[in-house]
Amino acid sequence: MKFIVAPQFFEKLPDVCFGVVIARNIDNAAVYPQIDAMLAEAAAAAAARYEGRKIKDEPAILPYRQAFRALELNPNKFMSSIEAMFTRVGKGKGLPHINPVVDLGNALSLKYALPMGAHDIGRMDGDIEVRFTREGDSFVPFGEAEAEPVPAGEPVYAVGRKIRTRRWIWRQSELGKIGPQSQDIFFPIDGFASANKEAIFAARRELTDCCAHIFGCRDVKSDFLDASHRETEL
Repeated sequence: MKFIVAPQFFEKLPDVCFGVVIARNIDNAAVYPQIDAMLAEAAAAAAARYEGRKIKDEPAILPYRQAFRALELNPNKFMSSIEAMFTRVGKGKGLPHINPVVDLGNALSLKYALPMGAHDIGRMDGDIEVRFTREGDSFVPFGEAEAEPVPAGEPVYAVGRKIRTRRWIWRQSELGKIGPQSQDIFFPIDGFASANKEAIFAARRELTDCCAHIFGCRDVKSDFLDASHRETEL
C-alpha cells in the first residue's frame, strides 16, 4: 500500500509538497490530557492572532488560495481546510474535541498554519493517491451514507474509485472518517516548497514525536514527497 501523487498534479502545482507521517497501533479511544491542552492552546493563540482579520489575506493562507485558482477552484466558494479552520477560530467559535487523532492534527494545523489530514489505513483497500477525478469516481459526503458522482478533472485524495477528500484539501468523505476504533493512521501535510517547506518539516517532526511519546507508537514512519519523489510505502 502506497501514498502516490500523480505527475499531473505537479504540472498544475510545480512546487507542491507533502509531509508524511504514518503511525500504527494508536489507542484512539483513550483520553490524552496533553492533546486536549495542545488543542486548547493552539485555538486560543490562533483566536488572539486572527480575531477580526481577513483570513483570506493572511500570508500563510494566500499560497493555498493561489493554488486553488491554479487548480480551477474558486477559493471563495471552496476554502482550503486551513483557511476554514482559521476562519472559524477567528470568529470565536473555537474547535470541538472530536477524538485524540483528529484533535492532535487540528492542534498542529493551527500551530503551523498547515492543512493536515488523517486517514484510517485500516479502512483503505489500496493505494491512496492525490490525482484528478475520472469518470466513475464517487464520493460519500461526511455524515451521509449514499455515494454521489463527482465530475472528472477535480483534484482529490482517492483510494481506487472512492474519493477520500474532494477538491484536494476542501472536504473529507465519510469513508475517510477517523473514529475511536482507528488504529493505523496516515497523516499528510500539504504545502509548498517556496512558501512553507520548513514549517512542514517542523510539523512533521512534532507530529512524529507526539505519536511516539503521547500515543506510545513504536512504529512511526515519516517521509517527504515532491516532484522528484512522488510516492512512499505506507
